[in-house]
Amino acid sequence: MSQQARITAVLGPTNTGKTHYAIERMLAHRTGIIGLPLRLLAREVYDKIVALRGPSVVALITGEERIVPDRAAYWVCTVEAMPEGMGADFLAVDEIQLCADPERGHVFTDRLLRSRGLHETLFMGSDTMKSAIAALEPKAQFMRRERFSELTYTGSKKISRLKPRSAIVGFSVENVYAIAELIRRQKGGCAVVMGALSPRTRNAQVEMYQNGDVDYLVATDAIGMGLNLDVSHVAFSALSKFDGRRMRRLMPNELAQIAGRAGRYMQPGTFGVTGEAPDLEADVVDAITSARFTPIKKLQWRNDRLEFGSIGRLLQSLEMRTDHDWLSRARDADDVLALKALRDVTEVDARVSTPHDVKLLWDVCRIPDFRGISQGEHSGLLEVIFSYLNDKGQVPRAYMERQIARIDRTDGDIDTLSKRLAYIRTWTYVAQRKGWVQDETHWRGETRAVEDRLSDALHGALTQRFVDRRTSVLLRRLKQKESLVADVNDKGEVTVEGEMIGRLDGFRFRQDQTSSPDEAKMLRQAALSALTPHFNLRADKFYNAPDTEMDFTEQGGLMWGDMAVGKLVKGSEALKPEVEAFVDEEAGADVAEKVKRRLQHFIDRKIAAAFEPMIAMSKDETLTGLAKGFAFQMSEALGVLTREAVASDVKALDQDARGALRKHGIRFGQFTIFMPLLLKPAPTRLRLVLWSLQQGLQEFPEAPPPGLVTVPAVADAPEGYYTQAGYRLAGSRAIRIDMLERLADQLRAEDSRGGFEAKADMLSITGMTLEQFADLMTGLGYKAEKGERVKVKSVQEVMPGAAKDVAEGTPVMDVAEDAAAGAITGEAEPVEAADVVTPDLPDEGVAPVDETPAETPVDEPIPEMSETETPVGQAADAAVETTEMEVFYTFTWGGFGARKPREGGRPQGDARGKGKPRGKPKGKGGPRGGDKGQNYQARPPKKEKAIDPDNPFAAALMGLKKD
Repeated sequence: MSQQARITAVLGPTNTGKTHYAIERMLAHRTGIIGLPLRLLAREVYDKIVALRGPSVVALITGEERIVPDRAAYWVCTVEAMPEGMGADFLAVDEIQLCADPERGHVFTDRLLRSRGLHETLFMGSDTMKSAIAALEPKAQFMRRERFSELTYTGSKKISRLKPRSAIVGFSVENVYAIAELIRRQKGGCAVVMGALSPRTRNAQVEMYQNGDVDYLVATDAIGMGLNLDVSHVAFSALSKFDGRRMRRLMPNELAQIAGRAGRYMQPGTFGVTGEAPDLEADVVDAITSARFTPIKKLQWRNDRLEFGSIGRLLQSLEMRTDHDWLSRARDADDVLALKALRDVTEVDARVSTPHDVKLLWDVCRIPDFRGISQGEHSGLLEVIFSYLNDKGQVPRAYMERQIARIDRTDGDIDTLSKRLAYIRTWTYVAQRKGWVQDETHWRGETRAVEDRLSDALHGALTQRFVDRRTSVLLRRLKQKESLVADVNDKGEVTVEGEMIGRLDGFRFRQDQTSSPDEAKMLRQAALSALTPHFNLRADKFYNAPDTEMDFTEQGGLMWGDMAVGKLVKGSEALKPEVEAFVDEEAGADVAEKVKRRLQHFIDRKIAAAFEPMIAMSKDETLTGLAKGFAFQMSEALGVLTREAVASDVKALDQDARGALRKHGIRFGQFTIFMPLLLKPAPTRLRLVLWSLQQGLQEFPEAPPPGLVTVPAVADAPEGYYTQAGYRLAGSRAIRIDMLERLADQLRAEDSRGGFEAKADMLSITGMTLEQFADLMTGLGYKAEKGERVKVKSVQEVMPGAAKDVAEGTPVMDVAEDAAAGAITGEAEPVEAADVVTPDLPDEGVAPVDETPAETPVDEPIPEMSETETPVGQAADAAVETTEMEVFYTFTWGGFGARKPREGGRPQGDARGKGKPRGKPKGKGGPRGGDKGQNYQARPPKKEKAIDPDNPFAAALMGLKKD
């Protein structure tokens, strides 16, 4: 070093141009060396100098990369890889404050104490190093550089509220990935920068951020080491980190180093916290914004005069202490720990016999643990490498090939690719060491190619996971103010610049929800500009489409194929609902009106077809008086009315009025008044929708499955649902009203007072088991008394031939049942018990008791039964077998208490005909088909009124009676 050599410390906060100043000073000399803290930063500076002077005079040396042209004049290195004794005119060390770092500080301290340029030496870093440099190098001059732009604190903000061009800082890989995933969902994507990334991956990620493909960057504290990025805001997601041994809170100067990345050159920057990070204290904020920090008092130091006589002597020299006030012996670094581990390996100890062996072992121990595995595994790898170098002088070609072949794979996820990149860095480091491998050029190129392939794959994996590529392309086009080309295919998929952004559902654009809020509005505008002509074409096609292509849903939606195009809304009348078309405002009023008009036509025709009988009845001008009023009630009720709701109106109708209504298909049933044609599945489905609209229901009940006679009761069904569905609730199930009327016809023939059992036809009509039928009858107002008895075999079981004979002589259906069946099919007018004219009787809520006296039995001797005779109640020729019991139910009328007979009460005729069918009696003294000896009485005898003897008419009447 010449007498005129100048030593300068350029100190100040970030964004003061220190690194740029050092590059200018180095290029002002013939030769120069600059040491940088990170491999990433070294690559960045190397690219800048190559751009200025060309690649033929610039060298790059890092632990894993070595580019040294023959005429190299300027050397860009990591601090650990700086060559010694070269005698360059200029030498610079960046981020000199790292002398205090517990892990790497001793390397920076060594450069501060021993590395000098022949003509000029620069140390760049924080003001906190001023006192230490002045004490260790009295000749040093100091240059203070002020920050170009202002740095301010903005407090805490949610990640979703961070502005574009923000960097979010995490202090672990897991934290970085979690934040990146969140930003991808909320903002469309981000770039990821970590110290462990290869320069190629890191540059690809930074380029994606710098050119505007993404507006957010998620990084570790690696961005604090001089990486020049276009960042306007830095947000800390945490204020503590693991330093290799423990979790500790970051110091203000460390926070400032990272926060200072915000705002480049003259652009102001901001910093704050996000996520779970607490607010910064006021004094910390003040220290960061004013760049005033506690000066460094101790520098990490390790003895540089190493002795290689033996492993023990080498360790003693490495562990030497210092009494210097500014220096503190550094803790054992990874290389010292590896040396201590290998010293205890017998095979290694046996190989080390000369200072050359010790020096070689020390060089092997300095291979960084790129893989981040356990100390034992790392030491094992070092042992293998040392054994090869010690025995053969080189790492064998076959061994290198096997190791690299295992790593040279680009499949797998981010973590897998990151591990492979870390593994290849070990062999890249080995290939960079002079003499360690045969054909160094080949292996350097081979390991570099594998690293490049893995780097590209990792960049692709990071981009795929943390960047929405569609968003990236579209945002860049927008920022460049280029017009976006949108298109719609035959499936309704909408694309912008070839990227699908949504689909056209009917006449509404459904934008892909993965779009970030910042771009959603822009994308919609771009898509709708392409959709405007498509809306008109689709509206014309829809207007001319047949009704068969349209349908309504049970919730009132209107469909065109599988596309929702509108919905029904409540109108002035149940049969006149209105429609609401689903049309985007951007489609225009003409399209909306055309779609609405077509939907109204569809639903009007649908209602007219489904309710044709009822509509025809409402328009029948021949109906007058009470009949016309009743027809109006039926229309309002959509063709189904419970009898109890209109009992008085029905009673007021004369036979002519009823006949006129029957001509329109109205059936006056025992429980329900309905139009059988409107009980079909299609009208029922539409009726429930129209009824739900009129009731203002939020959720419409669905129609029961077609073809079922009974269905389970629906929990919390709205009042009136069963009637509109064409069913009547009875017990735990609901029965179809037309089948209920058929059942009522059969029940009228039974003795409701004395009790009766269920017939096979009753069970067949309802499709129920006996227990289910008992529950149904209870729901209809009957009492069901359960009993058991000995099961008697039927004639069919013991005499199949006799059963056939009986079957041949049995009528298929009685008159009432036949009539009911005809009413359902529309083939015949049913005979309805409710319409038979009979005297009115008072209803006391219970069926009247049959007061007909029973015949007195005659006691006759019973002859003894012969062995060949069959006992009464048993089938002939029955085999002797175990007695089998059967369950039976006896049904009697229970009534509904205060409810009127017509309100779903007892079957009409029970109280008036003593369990026999109502009608005009045939013969003398008895009903049709009754026993002539029975005393038949249609009603209890009337009490005779007292006659006034002074009344001449009364006297004449008395005489007539006596005659």
